[in-house]
Amino acid sequence: MKEIKAIIQPHMKDEVFDALAACDDLPGVTAETTSGWGRSKAAHTDHPVDSGPHRFAKKVKIEIVVRDDQLEHIVELIREHAHTGKPGDGKIFIYDVADAVRIRTGERGDEAI
Repeated sequence: MKEIKAIIQPHMKDEVFDALAACDDLPGVTAETTSGWGRSKAAHTDHPVDSGPHRFAKKVKIEIVVRDDQLEHIVELIREHAHTGKPGDGKIFIYDVADAVRIRTGERGDEAI
């Protein structure tokens, strides 16, 4: 299993979520609104979030745990639908997941997601 964590532009979230929702076997998606900066220190953001002396850009963080065989498809789907070609498009991070447990049933591993 892999965890995909994507940080994307807020104005691209609906396009990304629509594409993810079209995947029949996607286990689920967690998303939250956040803010931060990358290499450009949010210099190119249209809607900055100021926090003391720092300038942050609004972002959406998406987290998805998938089976190994789903990884490349979901990563490419997010990349394709979050891409604008401008600075600040975001990043996708991929992590190994050692195990998962479905609280309701006690199922583990791939069955739990």
